[in-house]
Amino acid sequence: MKAIQIRHLAPTDTKGSRLKVWAKDVKPKIYSRNYELDPKDQALCAAQHYCLMLGWGPKLSGFGSLPNGDWVATIGE
Repeated sequence: MKAIQIRHLAPTDTKGSRLKVWAKDVKPKIYSRNYELDPKDQALCAAQHYCLMLGWGPKLSGFGSLPNGDWVATIGE
């Protein structure tokens, strides 16, 4: 099983809100925040796109939040 973690990055003086998506031993990807989606839907979309980008397919086996506020998506094998 693989896990993907998604963290909200607060806006800065020069950049808006973003989402950082990463998995173990894989380079992270930063996605700009889409304000038309709620944060949970945005995190889910980012995880699915990240999976497709890595060739893992778009199907997630689980999705939820962690105590620190990050989101996590799992991919069953």
